[in-house]
Amino acid sequence: MSETIFSKIIRGEIPCHKVYEDERVLAFLDINPLSAGHTLVVPKEAARTLDALSDESAAAIGRALPRLCRAVIQATGVEEYNILENNGAGAHQAIEHVHFHIIPKPNRSEGLGIGWPMHPLDPADAASVAERIQAALK
Repeated sequence: MSETIFSKIIRGEIPCHKVYEDERVLAFLDINPLSAGHTLVVPKEAARTLDALSDESAAAIGRALPRLCRAVIQATGVEEYNILENNGAGAHQAIEHVHFHIIPKPNRSEGLGIGWPMHPLDPADAASVAERIQAALK
């Protein structure tokens, strides 16, 4: 995997406003926040996308996220928030290192804005896709 800005932040070569760190996870404030308290949660393991992340690092992120959400809520006083994680450039991933955003949503103009172009689920397609996913999990 190529070097990223997150690799340098994890190694301490680039400063950050650190809010949490353990042996597998680093969390710090985003330098271009969508709202006050916008926090990035990054595994120290270098992986481009979530599916490439080890189970151990994924579990560490899973343990840290709820705790960090509670801390962001307490620090900002904002109880509504989004958790965002993008995988690949086509899915809006700007830095090729797994990272989760905790984005407080204090009002309609701050925080994450999302378009959600829904389409009805076709039962035949759904059954086929569900079967393929189930087979891939075996």
